[in-house]
Amino acid sequence: MEPDLPSDVHVPAQQRRANATLVFLCRNNDLSGVVSTIQQVEDRFNRKFGYPWVLLNDEPFTEYFKTRVSVLTDAPMTFGLIPKEHWVQPDWIDEKRAEQGRRTMKMQGVVYGGTLQTATSRYRNMCRFNSGFFFKHELLQPYRYYWRVEPSIKLYCDLDYDPFIFMEEHNKTYGFTITFDEIPKTVPTLWGSVKEFMKEHPEYIDRNNGMDYLSEDHGMTWNLCHFWSNFEIADMDFWRSDAYQAFFDFLEAKGGFYYERWGDAPVHSIAAALFQPKDRIHFFSDIGYRHDPFQHCPRGYEEWRRGKCACDRHDTFDYAGQSCLWRFEDLFYMNRRN
Repeated sequence: MEPDLPSDVHVPAQQRRANATLVFLCRNNDLSGVVSTIQQVEDRFNRKFGYPWVLLNDEPFTEYFKTRVSVLTDAPMTFGLIPKEHWVQPDWIDEKRAEQGRRTMKMQGVVYGGTLQTATSRYRNMCRFNSGFFFKHELLQPYRYYWRVEPSIKLYCDLDYDPFIFMEEHNKTYGFTITFDEIPKTVPTLWGSVKEFMKEHPEYIDRNNGMDYLSEDHGMTWNLCHFWSNFEIADMDFWRSDAYQAFFDFLEAKGGFYYERWGDAPVHSIAAALFQPKDRIHFFSDIGYRHDPFQHCPRGYEEWRRGKCACDRHDTFDYAGQSCLWRFEDLFYMNRRN
């Protein structure tokens, strides 16, 4: 279902729109960062395309918040409340075990690793929600594709084509801008759980998968590479598939979102690499993007010039020591060569 656009949004008659939306998980106290992000996304992309916005919160949005952000766009904007069962720590989690895990990570200096205070609790809830529940929210049911945005990001370049239509026409499922390795202390048992799942459900592993992006030894160990999910342009039908639902349920039962600090980024990345052909993952090299402290800027001069990019094309995370982009590119180089 394609939502109607307001009459004052100009969309060229010949321009076909995808069944897509912009998704924003935020809170009332994120207002300044939300305003900045929406303004940039509208200026650089959406004022030309008019895609609707869906804003989600674990507490009700204030009328002041809704008024402040609604004036930034002529596109439809809806505000949703996250169901508690999709957000709060489940009752079956062993809190003593979870507390011990948080204490250990706090001693190790892991970000959001410590005690169950507001920021740490919300971070774990957010990772679990983004891994297994956001696409089930009632406001997202009409849509297939989404672009995930976050407060206080930078969008550096004009985007004069529709990335949703690109995904649709080229049969892409998952799009990213930054990829790097995960903090090992946050996911000590995640890969072991993934291997258990693969052994129990070989039917879900695609024959042309991207395991070589995740591992240098055919899956025995994980190299910790993942796509940074604070930017995603992706197909929610993939998250709604039997394979992904079974995968999330398996991980959920392990409790690693709370006993450790499993993030939605590695969960999404592992699933995208294993349960579909690898060529359905796309690197949006032309989208200049920053989420502190990392940024991607188009390296090629023509891409950079065409996008009127505000970033320094030599200041990009693409081939920094922690980056996994070369592994992703090598995966496709090998595919073309073979």
